[in-house]
Amino acid sequence: MAKPQTPLRIVVISIQQAHVDEIFDHSRDAAPRECCGLIGGIGARTQTVYPLRNVAADPFIKYEASPENVFAAQRAMRARGEELVAIYHSHPRSANPQPSETDVRLAYYPSAVYLIVGLGGEQPNLGVFRISERTGSWEPVEHEIAADGNP
Repeated sequence: MAKPQTPLRIVVISIQQAHVDEIFDHSRDAAPRECCGLIGGIGARTQTVYPLRNVAADPFIKYEASPENVFAAQRAMRARGEELVAIYHSHPRSANPQPSETDVRLAYYPSAVYLIVGLGGEQPNLGVFRISERTGSWEPVEHEIAADGNP
């Protein structure tokens, strides 16, 4: 019997500037509530941002993506030949965003990179992490912001 393939572990993620701008806009529009979304792509390169509705009981301190939105985004990714590359959410009051204990506990997608937007400074700040719910740990992920249309 064939051994199941382990998902590719992203070492460096390439995020298009337009996608960063879209995520920052979503974060600002949702503030002071947290926002959330998925990012589809090919390999370690982002292709499409999928903003999701935060349906958490207390969206000021937590995010929970609408299941209907998640399923619609997954269908759209499949139709576009994309895979889940990253999950993003915001920390509206943090200037230097890092994964919270809740973020680590609920990080169910070990192959995805987690982006956290901090809005607590003068300018939005983007943190990029690998989070392991299994080990209860996280680490920064190297990333590059690519000019639109460039690899």
